[in-house]
Amino acid sequence: MAMKLTSQEQEILDGKQGKTLQKVMRTLVRYGELFGADRLIDVKGSGHLVTSFGISLMTATFDVMQELIDAGLKTQQPFTVDPRPIDNKNVPSGVIQKIVASIMYGKQKEYESQLKALGLKDDNAFTCACYLPQVGNTPGKGDVLSWAESSAVVYANSVLGARCNRNSAFIDLFGSILGKVPYFGLLTDEGRKATWVIDVRCTEKPEAQILGSAIGLKVVEDVPYIKGLDKYLHSLDDSSRAYLKDMGAAAASNGAVGLYHVENITPEAVDQGESLIAEGYKIYVIDDAELERVKKSYPVMWKDENAKPALAFIGCPHLTLAQLTEWTEKIEESLKISGNKKVVVNTVLCSAPDVIAEFKEKPEYSRLIATGAKLTYICPLMYMNNPKCKTMPVITCSNKLRTYTCAKYGTEDDILNQITKGGE
Repeated sequence: MAMKLTSQEQEILDGKQGKTLQKVMRTLVRYGELFGADRLIDVKGSGHLVTSFGISLMTATFDVMQELIDAGLKTQQPFTVDPRPIDNKNVPSGVIQKIVASIMYGKQKEYESQLKALGLKDDNAFTCACYLPQVGNTPGKGDVLSWAESSAVVYANSVLGARCNRNSAFIDLFGSILGKVPYFGLLTDEGRKATWVIDVRCTEKPEAQILGSAIGLKVVEDVPYIKGLDKYLHSLDDSSRAYLKDMGAAAASNGAVGLYHVENITPEAVDQGESLIAEGYKIYVIDDAELERVKKSYPVMWKDENAKPALAFIGCPHLTLAQLTEWTEKIEESLKISGNKKVVVNTVLCSAPDVIAEFKEKPEYSRLIATGAKLTYICPLMYMNNPKCKTMPVITCSNKLRTYTCAKYGTEDDILNQITKGGE
């Protein structure tokens, strides 16, 4: 399907505003036509880029970025970007691991200079949870976005009611530069209709990460309408938002979910109710037994399945300010029960730089550090991409990290028990 362009858009496509911007437009038009888009629509909201790391071998990435810079192009609004990959001060690493990381991400400094030249918000704008209030890239309901990070896209669509497709790297940047994206998929009313009804029948509040995993594995890229979860969430408060952040990230990584509706909770479900459910929908019942089945299906990819954990990562996606406080209190309480003064496994909590800065002003920060836990701004997935790190026996309560690395999954209670008591 050929897209209908405005006269201004056609001028850009014809190269009248420069060859580089012409390439940007041509890419977005071809992308849109591939998915049946009939037009472009304006972006309303700041961008967020998924590519945050300067891997030395990504020469094509640096070349494209430089071409954009040389053409004098920038994003129409300052953007945020996914987390940095290295923090040797707060994330335990051996000498060889540090050397490999420095080589692997050897272009990080130069790449960040390119990001700044194209419109990076500031030096703290590195997080997968750009929508957190401390970061300041929180879109409004109905805002059309050009993002690619899967956990951010599903949160923006579902919890905030913004509109964004699951784009790829550079599509996010091109849309932010042009200020337009192809109109298809999750940007349309029809594309936001649910083709699955998820019937939650658990006897207690389900673990967000496992629930999201179960949903993603079942519906894959489709849109689910979740019933029964409002029994535990009640309203869209800070606690519910954190829960949905983690559930959505699992659904987006264990499957390819870009949008979900939660009955009586998420904005569109509150406004439109069951009219969001498409005809011919499928039903998936999730009860305690189903969640246990899903959890038991996760493979253990360690060389020695019974190895003692060397590292625990908490916070993928990045933790909220309230979650940092909650984890501090839980770790303290569990240490008191165990009789240990400090965590018995190297424990790293991950959050956005701006959230960490605010947390450091709270008394809980010094209390957390006193437990022996560390606080970092990095992406743990990028850390574990280091070939000298990915074979480590790492534990996590993040289903996203489990999916993309060899980290072993445990519920939040499982992880808390292991890091404070050393138990399974």
